[in-house]
Amino acid sequence: MNQTYMLSTWVKAPRLKNSVIAIVAACLPYVNQKLFKEIAKDKEVLLACPEREPQLHYGKLASIIRSSKPKELHIYTIEGSPHCFTLHASANEAEYILGEKIEKRHFVIVDAEKLVEINPDTIRVARYLHIVNELIKKNPEVLEELQKHSLEYKLSKILTKKLKTY
Repeated sequence: MNQTYMLSTWVKAPRLKNSVIAIVAACLPYVNQKLFKEIAKDKEVLLACPEREPQLHYGKLASIIRSSKPKELHIYTIEGSPHCFTLHASANEAEYILGEKIEKRHFVIVDAEKLVEINPDTIRVARYLHIVNELIKKNPEVLEELQKHSLEYKLSKILTKKLKTY
């Protein structure tokens, strides 16, 4: 199982050519080692951490794709991480920068256990908060689902209640 950090990888590394590249949140091996091993099978794994390496993935990913012509690109991140979200956006942006269709798939790991595939348009919509706001207004029950997964949201509800009681 080959793995290294995406930003430490030569964009023309022979092992990347015509491969299935998995861009994986660097913390996933610690969050769920078993799932990480499953994901890494038969792929060239490039670890990435936008919290550690901010704003550098867009250009690097586009350069890897242009230079190495991978067969496919898969992105795996931790659901709910605002940092990890940018890896998904980077893959879509690389497609835009290059002006060519890239065979890619997006995945999130929900609650450290469940692997869920995400439509690339979901990532595009998430970048436009006014659209997300309208979707929540039309479907407020989505906040009940959010409460099942987001500690930040749960605390915000508690703090809002405390504020109202003062």
